[in-house]
Amino acid sequence: MREFTVSFRDRLKTIDKTVVFCVLGMIILSVLTIFGGYAAGGYVKFTASRVITQAFTAALGIAVMLVMSFMDYDHFIKRLDKAIFVFMLCLLVILIIFGEGDHGNKNWLYINFLPFNIQPTEFCKPLFIITFSRHIDSLKRNINHPLSLLQLMLHAGIILGLLAFTKDLGTILVYCFIIFFMLFTAGLSIWYFIALAAVVVLAFPFLWEHMADYQQKRIICGFNPELDPIKYGYQALKSRDAVAAGRLFGSGIVGGHSYKLIPEAQSDFLFAVLAEKFGMFGCLFYIILMTVLILRILYISRKARKDYAANICVGVAAMFIVQSVENIGMCLAFMPVIGITLPFFSYGGSSLLASAFSVGLVLSIYSHKKKYYFEREEA
Repeated sequence: MREFTVSFRDRLKTIDKTVVFCVLGMIILSVLTIFGGYAAGGYVKFTASRVITQAFTAALGIAVMLVMSFMDYDHFIKRLDKAIFVFMLCLLVILIIFGEGDHGNKNWLYINFLPFNIQPTEFCKPLFIITFSRHIDSLKRNINHPLSLLQLMLHAGIILGLLAFTKDLGTILVYCFIIFFMLFTAGLSIWYFIALAAVVVLAFPFLWEHMADYQQKRIICGFNPELDPIKYGYQALKSRDAVAAGRLFGSGIVGGHSYKLIPEAQSDFLFAVLAEKFGMFGCLFYIILMTVLILRILYISRKARKDYAANICVGVAAMFIVQSVENIGMCLAFMPVIGITLPFFSYGGSSLLASAFSVGLVLSIYSHKKKYYFEREEA
């Protein structure tokens, strides 16, 4: 039987303060930017209710992060990993059946009695990282055996297959990057990755032909938005204009007007609003915080007492890397606009809470890097 032996204050002392500081910094910057959009007026997407919602969600996310950090991840995951996988499958099936979105995508669940919408694929990211890490751990001694790889690909393929029905290309790419990164750090032979790259190159013409027209145009205009400045390149070009308008120091929290021409600037393109209001230094502040957070998560992975816990940290870091690079890239008109949120910054409860849950899991791994750090077993 295990007994708790330390106080709440003592538990707080075991939390990695660098991680918490980075998360708090990005969340505060997000709320300030959304508030600035509302205070400046002239753009209906920035409303008082959205400022309040983001602030409330931020507070809830911090609470989720702290609660997760206090839990013993190993005790929790070992007993529930299979249930987590089943729950994840159920979420995706429900999304496929009842989900709604733009251009035939099924990104969102709209529930009548709730005042907000839910994006299940965001919550499935950390759940997938947990189950995939456990699966990798069970096969780690024979990770390079073809049968082991086949099992792992079946695991990933089931999730990617269900995601394909949602037609959300951006989310699928995030999952693919997470899978790639986790398998690479788990010790999978480089030859498998070379073979995969060859298959992707050969299959690309077939995959391209089966993409929807709007998906093809988004990708093409993502790398060269000037090809269609009226429709598919419009968001990227207006976002780039807002970033350029901010220059070094920005126009102030209630200043700026270029961002008001960006559709849905409060969500996927909030980084452009940050750039116009707080300038290059405001953008660098977010980028530095995210970079430090990712490096710290990778450092924690080296300190983890369980191999699968280390791989969880790697998966979370990979998720933040790909989302940050893609989102900032599309705001600068360097990369395709595929609807990926900026962690701890873009407006939206699902993304923020899922990110907070992920970081809370990492904090739990850090706090429990020694066995029974908070507990002792009776003799």
